[in-house]
Amino acid sequence: MLFIVLYPVGMATAKCGIKWRVQCFIVALCFIEPSFCHVRYSVLEEMTKGSFVGNIGQDLGLDTKRMIGGAARIFAGDKSEYVELIREKGILVIKERIDREFLCGQLSPCAIHFQMVLDNPIEFHRVTVEIIDINDNAPVFPKNEIRLEISESAAPGTRFVLESAVDSDVGVNSLQSYTLKPMDYFTLKLHSQPDGSKHVEIVLEKQLDRESSEEMSLLLTAVDGGYPQMSGTAQIHVSVLDSNDNPPVFTQRMYKSSVAENAEIGVVIATVSATDADKGINAQIIYSISNRAEGLGEIFHINESTGELKLIGRIDHEKSKQFLLNIQAKDGGGLTDSAKLVIDITDVNDNVPVIAVMSSSNSIPENSLPGTVIAVINAQDYDSGENGQVHCHIEDNIPFRITTMSNNFYSLQTDAELDRETTPEYNITVTATDEGYPPLSSTLLLSFKVTDINDNVPIFEKSLTYNAYIIENNAPGLSMFSVKASDADSNQNARVSYILEDSEVHGVHVSLYVSVNRDTGVVQAVRSFDYEQIKDFHFRVKAQDGGSPPLSSNVTVRIFIQDQNDNAPQILYPIQTGTSAVAEMVPRSAEVGYLVTKVVAVDVDSGQNSWLSYKVLKATDRALFEVGLQTGEIRTVRPVSDKDAVKQKLTVVVEDNGHPARSATVNVNVVVADSFPEVLSEFSDFTHDKDYKDNLTFYLILALAVVSFLFIVSIMSIISVKCYRWRREQMFYKSGGNLPVIPYYPPLYADMGGTGTLQRVYNYEVCGTTDSRKSDMKYVRPCSQSIISLNSGGTQTLSHQQKDGEDTEKYDNQVRIHHAICLIFFFYSRGGAENIHHIQALTTASNQFHKKHFFQICQLAPLSDFRYWVEYLQLKVLLQHFSLTTPEICF
Repeated sequence: MLFIVLYPVGMATAKCGIKWRVQCFIVALCFIEPSFCHVRYSVLEEMTKGSFVGNIGQDLGLDTKRMIGGAARIFAGDKSEYVELIREKGILVIKERIDREFLCGQLSPCAIHFQMVLDNPIEFHRVTVEIIDINDNAPVFPKNEIRLEISESAAPGTRFVLESAVDSDVGVNSLQSYTLKPMDYFTLKLHSQPDGSKHVEIVLEKQLDRESSEEMSLLLTAVDGGYPQMSGTAQIHVSVLDSNDNPPVFTQRMYKSSVAENAEIGVVIATVSATDADKGINAQIIYSISNRAEGLGEIFHINESTGELKLIGRIDHEKSKQFLLNIQAKDGGGLTDSAKLVIDITDVNDNVPVIAVMSSSNSIPENSLPGTVIAVINAQDYDSGENGQVHCHIEDNIPFRITTMSNNFYSLQTDAELDRETTPEYNITVTATDEGYPPLSSTLLLSFKVTDINDNVPIFEKSLTYNAYIIENNAPGLSMFSVKASDADSNQNARVSYILEDSEVHGVHVSLYVSVNRDTGVVQAVRSFDYEQIKDFHFRVKAQDGGSPPLSSNVTVRIFIQDQNDNAPQILYPIQTGTSAVAEMVPRSAEVGYLVTKVVAVDVDSGQNSWLSYKVLKATDRALFEVGLQTGEIRTVRPVSDKDAVKQKLTVVVEDNGHPARSATVNVNVVVADSFPEVLSEFSDFTHDKDYKDNLTFYLILALAVVSFLFIVSIMSIISVKCYRWRREQMFYKSGGNLPVIPYYPPLYADMGGTGTLQRVYNYEVCGTTDSRKSDMKYVRPCSQSIISLNSGGTQTLSHQQKDGEDTEKYDNQVRIHHAICLIFFFYSRGGAENIHHIQALTTASNQFHKKHFFQICQLAPLSDFRYWVEYLQLKVLLQHFSLTTPEICF
């Protein structure tokens, strides 16, 4: 337990504008699980709405994030909320203007109590805000005028009780003193009451003389102790009467009585009594309540004659536990006496306990540990004593308990493990009972849902093995059956998925045989089953829920393949070959029942599908042979005669017992003969049909092979041509324009005595730049030459000859002419006019040769060749530009 006291924390201003220092006492009482603290603040009454009360977040060590996240709030029970919590700032402010006198009356100290509650985790803190009184009420007399009748015989020292002024404030701001003016005959005397109030009397100081002064006027002023000081006045009118020298006297100076808070209206509470020694009218006593101004006149009434005090209003022990009445006795002569009547209000059990939920959870996980707090409640009774003692309890036979946390606070906790599958929801009735007689109680219903956790594994409908039967030759994707598992959990934890576990069936993964629908558990066949290959197999299916972590169980599934009549009987004997026929020989001396042969057949199916029966489908002579229905034995029905044909042929059908039935046929050749040579002469005809079929098959295969070979050769030819073209293109691109220049020779070119032609192949290499002076051209003279000769038929022949020295000069002249023309074109195209001196020099040298050389050049470009025709026109224009002559033959 921790006690914290903080000084001072605030300032407040009263209505009159004078500042008051506020001392704030914060007392924190802290408990653990959940946390409990007690904080105390003090504020002035009449503060405006929104005025600061205290920083409760800072005082309790709570940051803004905690207060917002914990949904901090104020719980004031059934009382009005005068203080508001600003969660974002963690401070308390005034919500409504507080009037201490209205809230507490004369009760001091005056405080309001409430709780601040936080969630996640649960915290609650008790807050007490003390309301400090300010001097906002002036003393007020019940009557503005007080009339006294005093006998002139009244002796000095006689006291006259006055109705006290009432000041709603308390403490130093309450009524503190009285003043009286003038004070010629009277003085004031104050008496302090047990409750702190001031009882005022005026005391006669000297003898009155009615003849001197029959009437007197006094001013009585009541002053409080506040700052600024406030006061109230009453005018006292004194009438001097004739002598009445004996005042009334009460039998007791203080009376005590008690009354139950539920007493009926009109009940007599007490009776006061006073006596007067005088006689006559001076002895008649009238009783009255002198402090009616405090509201007591609306609750109590005293009989003026008898002094009986009756209850005329409602009283409540929870609001006022005691009343103090000033009773005055006045005789007919005006003399008075006073006594005090203390009335204690006894408590009765008239308030039922009030239950309020401070914090509660709507749901609780089923794996919550015992002792988990699920709700915090407050139960209080506004009665006092035993009537205000409250105890809470819940019904038995539930896994919960209720424990006391602190005064009037209880926590509802789990007392055992919970199981949502057994009880998904709890409705808990909390009963609060006081200790009064008769006891009063109230109830509160709390509903909690138990949230699910994944604590149950899926359970298959069949715990051991599922057996399923399927007929062979099923269609792939056929739904064979389904497995079903249930999970006692809920929502996602109860969502079951079906998984095929890894295993092998005859060395093959099981997923190649069956599949399992993940959502429905339907087992489907992935392939068509063959009973003859596999008769049964098994695998395991796992059921897994959707919890985290997931739980699972598995079950064995056994599949039995049922046979279907899908296989025809197979003939084992006699063996049917494609090349030769096998015949059984029967001697002509065979008797009835002679065993010729036996047809042996089997059926790979099972059961009745494999039961075989043998019948003769057709025969050369049905009257000669029969076959056993079950054995397949072929026997003679009658003796063999000479009239019977040597060659006999029987067609035997073998049929199974399936539905529909399947069958196979076999031809049995029988030779009726006594010797083997006789058999050979008749047996050779059996293979004629087979040879024809074999020849036809051979020709078909041969034609197919030839067509395939031609197709492959065509494809390879196309691919070779494509590769050859692609390679030439790649060689051209890689050459970069440096390929040799090969002179063009037109078709049907005829050699005219070896003159006027370039009889050799030359390679030219031209290097050109934008600056013609740096351009270069060179040629390479080969060591041999190629001569193309054309005969009259247009046939070309290529021969290599060695020229004699006598042709060297003619050859060189041809080369010079040819090179001169090429250089003219080259420099003209590269340099234009600036290379004209090079061109003129070349052309001058060229003109020195005989004109026949130009004629021979012109012959190289017949008019039918467009390319050489263009070159010739360009040469002619160029020569004319430099005044060079061109043979007319070129035109």
